[in-house]
Amino acid sequence: MDSSLALSRRRLQVVADADPGAIGRVVEAFQNLNIIPRRVSAEFSSNDVLHMEVDVCGVADDQLALIARKIRQSPCIVNAYWHQLD
Repeated sequence: MDSSLALSRRRLQVVADADPGAIGRVVEAFQNLNIIPRRVSAEFSSNDVLHMEVDVCGVADDQLALIARKIRQSPCIVNAYWHQLD
């Protein structure tokens, strides 16, 4: 693995409807690829929307794009996108 890839942190940001299974669906997308997130955070906003952040290290851009596409296929997901932190 490229050392710059291993050290680069990326964050997937997800907006979902107030669905009890939304968090599980997001985490499952990483589990299916044997990726352990560095950090997972979820918070309900005042308008009944769930905001999630998943931080990962050492995951290639194309793999993260695949994960985001897969997550967006779920009916309760409003949007999912990632960006580089470092």
